[in-house]
Amino acid sequence: MMQFTEAPPPALHQIITAPFSNLPMMNKNQTHRTRPWPGFPTSAKALGTNFGDANCMEQLLVHCAHAIETNDATLAQQILWVLNNIAPQDGDSNQRLTCAFLRALIARAARIGSCKLLAAMANSQANFTIHTHKFSVIELASFIDLTPWHRFGFTAANAAILEAVEGYSVIHIVDLSLTHCMQIPTLVDAIAGRQEGNVSPPLLKLTVAGSTEDVPPMLDLSYEELGSKLVNFARSRNIILEFRVIPSSYTDGFANLIQQLRVQNLVYAESGEALVVNCHMMLHYIPEETLTLPSINSNPNLSSCGSSSSYGYDVASSSSTSASSSLRTMFLKALRGLDPTVVVLVDEDADLTSNNLVCRLRSAFNYLWIPYDTVDTFLPRGSKQRQWYEADMCWKIENVIAYEGFQRVERVEPKCRWVQRMRNANFRSVSFGEDAVLEVKAMLDEHAAGWGLKREEEDVVLTWKGHNVVFATAWMPA
Repeated sequence: MMQFTEAPPPALHQIITAPFSNLPMMNKNQTHRTRPWPGFPTSAKALGTNFGDANCMEQLLVHCAHAIETNDATLAQQILWVLNNIAPQDGDSNQRLTCAFLRALIARAARIGSCKLLAAMANSQANFTIHTHKFSVIELASFIDLTPWHRFGFTAANAAILEAVEGYSVIHIVDLSLTHCMQIPTLVDAIAGRQEGNVSPPLLKLTVAGSTEDVPPMLDLSYEELGSKLVNFARSRNIILEFRVIPSSYTDGFANLIQQLRVQNLVYAESGEALVVNCHMMLHYIPEETLTLPSINSNPNLSSCGSSSSYGYDVASSSSTSASSSLRTMFLKALRGLDPTVVVLVDEDADLTSNNLVCRLRSAFNYLWIPYDTVDTFLPRGSKQRQWYEADMCWKIENVIAYEGFQRVERVEPKCRWVQRMRNANFRSVSFGEDAVLEVKAMLDEHAAGWGLKREEEDVVLTWKGHNVVFATAWMPA
């Protein structure tokens, strides 16, 4: 995220034009003397009236990405000159979105060393680096409540979990969540609200994967401190909650978590406790097929683990196809081996996995316009929360565009691909009931009119102006 102070960071045009200050201004004749990439507008008229259009901005970004990848500094400079004038960071939603992508492209040039001028430009700007904001628990809870982006998943998942664990006296929840257990208080409230008469509430066991990855949103306290707050909150609702942190990372498919759960499963197999695995926008950080297992040894975060068996998965027994060698696939198969009562999978409905930069940029641009478009409905310009919100988006965009290999962790997959993965891992889908749909609709009524809900077979999908945003699916062992 960007570092925000009382004074806003310099406008992008100040960052971009500084290295070009000694160059003559371009005119349309100079533009014609260069060799533009096919489709690049070459006349003043073409460069005129439609620049505020999102499609035009997308095309310019695509051309700029291609120029950077082919080390065409002249063309890249021309496009930057145009984008610099049409995409201020304090403009409308399309302009701010384009500005974020432009920053990411410049950062990419700096990282890979192409277009030396752009690399020097990025490296010379102290304010170019994105810094993350660390939230307090209260800040993060309030932040999440502003929009259905996460609340949709919370509401749908809670409904599916409550239905699946009906009648159990012990409920073990494994929370793999990007939002640092912010869903748990809502689930505790829902469980407490269902207790009748003298019936004792169930014992809740909460297990989380503690790791050191800096993926926003970030908390300003340890998971141990967070656990203490959750235990106290549950107690205030007359619910006994046990909290446990297992050091484990998405970089190796949460291998240590899986191994610890296997051991625990053997101990409690006869106790009749429900095992709930709640996956909220976290599984897309697990490496997938574009990062095959042979390259794991080159990852500094993994190479110290030793042999493939150290990942907690049986690599040798997997077939030679890339689909079966993905840590993402292996994680789901290991999860199936735990025989969970229910698995809830909530994630963003987009495809950011392509190894082709232009394809990835197009896909990201045509999905990430949504958070920029929605922010005007719930946060005023200049507010701190809005700065944090858009800084999170800048971090995501930079990771998708500027990074490659294991450093590119934002590898979102669409719902259809996750559905196939779950089926291949021998899970069967569970339909969300009418009560769950009504609860989600009631939650959406608290937000702007553009948000909507649609059903796709057994699943539910959050939409913005008719476009898919986040999906929620529920699964049981087949």
